[in-house]
This record gives sequence, structure tokens and C-alpha cells, in this order.
Amino acid sequence: MSSFPGRVIDARASSLGKLILGGFVAFLLLIFLFNSITTIPAGHIGVLTLFGRVTDEQLDSGIHLVNPLKKVNEMSVRTQALKESADVPSEEGLVMRLDTSLVFHLNPSKAANVYKDLGLNYIESIVEPTLRSAIREATASHSANALYSSARQEVQNQIRAALQRDLAPRGIEVEDVLLRDIQLPMSLKASIELKQQAEQESLAMNFKLQKEKQEAERKRIEAQGIRDFQTTVSQGISNQLLEWKGIEATETIAKSANTKIVVIGNSKNGLPLVLGGGN
Repeated sequence: MSSFPGRVIDARASSLGKLILGGFVAFLLLIFLFNSITTIPAGHIGVLTLFGRVTDEQLDSGIHLVNPLKKVNEMSVRTQALKESADVPSEEGLVMRLDTSLVFHLNPSKAANVYKDLGLNYIESIVEPTLRSAIREATASHSANALYSSARQEVQNQIRAALQRDLAPRGIEVEDVLLRDIQLPMSLKASIELKQQAEQESLAMNFKLQKEKQEAERKRIEAQGIRDFQTTVSQGISNQLLEWKGIEATETIAKSANTKIVVIGNSKNGLPLVLGGGN
């Protein structure tokens, strides 16, 4: 009977190998799960790309489970403010400095298109140039004097309309446009201020003249009232009334306790004449 060399299998070694393999697989799964979880902060949106290609998926703020092979690109959808100071021409060709603020935000529904067409630096690539162009377009149709005074709100509205026309289709929503300051050439600014001062002085003089006319009219009406009163009173007074009032006054004096001399029969009007009196 022939004998074959036997092989001894160590059960403990086999169990240890399975344990190591299971641990390795669990570690890979843990890494896979960890890379699949992403968090989008508040006020942002996530645009997904796969091997450089923008997908149609967008992630709102919160925790999400995504394919670890996909890259999450965060974009802010909060309200942002862009300040711009530019030297712009007026209608007559004068150059002035205009300080403007643009208030805007990224349209969340178009974030993927903005990322695909413009990238993360869309403010530098499209918003700033469009703002400068809109400012120049608006100021070129107004005089420097109008820009400094009456047309300021109109220019602001024109800039806003131009930006909404050009940026909204690109996924950028314009909230407001603010003109912070307009700096004119010193000589022009001085002449405008002198003109405004002269207009204010003219308005003040007109107000003063109007006030004096009103006061003169008031005095005329007051004098007319006094004349009317005097005419009415004079028409109601007669010699008989005066004599009667004189008799009443004489009777009152005669009844007083003071010593007096009363002469009956005044030669002028027949009224008693009081010569004098004392205590």
C-alpha cells in the first residue's frame, strides 16, 4: 500500500486571512461612502461635473449622497454687491467719474449653465464688463448738468434696464443699481453750483415779494374795514343822541357824593353844565 505525503491546513490562518480581507473591503466601502457624502452650505448651490463635463444635476444646500467620481462645484446664490468706479463721457463729451454699485444674485435654476458657459469667475468675465458698458451707454445720452442734478434717477434706471436685458438671459438676476457719486470737472461743477445758487436766490426773492404783496393786501383789507366801521358809526350818531347821552352823564354825576356846581341851561345845547366839584 503506497503512502502519499499529507498536507496540513491551518484553520486559524485561513480565518485570519478572511478577516483581513473583510476588513480591507469594509475600509474601501467606508472610503467610498465618505467620498459619496457632500454638504452644500446655506446660500450656495452645487454643480456636478463628471470627468470635466457638466451634468444636469444641481444640489441645493444640505447633505447629499453623490457619485464619488463626480466633482461638486459650489456657487453662491446669495445677494452680492459689485462696486465700480469708471470715467465716463457725457453727451457733450466731458469726462466725469461715476461711482456705481450693482446688487445682483445668481439664478439658482441656471447655475449649471453659468458654470458651463462662464465658469466660477463669471463676475470678472461678464458682470463687470457689462456694468461698465451700461454705464457708458446711459451717461452718453445726458448732459453733465443733467447728470449732476435732474437726470440722476433716469440714468440709474437706464443702467438697471440695460443690465437686466444683458445679464438675465445669462443667469444673473439684477436687483438694483445705485449711483453713489458723480464727480464732475471742477470748473463745470463750480458753474453748476453758481447757477443753482442763483436759482435758489431768485426763488427766495419771489417768495419774499409774494409775502409782501400778501401783507399789503391784508393791510388794505384792514383799512377798508376800519373805514366801513367809522362810516357806519358816524351815520348812526345824531345831535339828539349826543344830547341824550349828555343828560344821562349829568344825572350820574349829580347822584354822586362829590360836591359840584351844576348850571342848568347851557347856552350851546341846553345841557346842564358842571362847573366843578370836590369832596
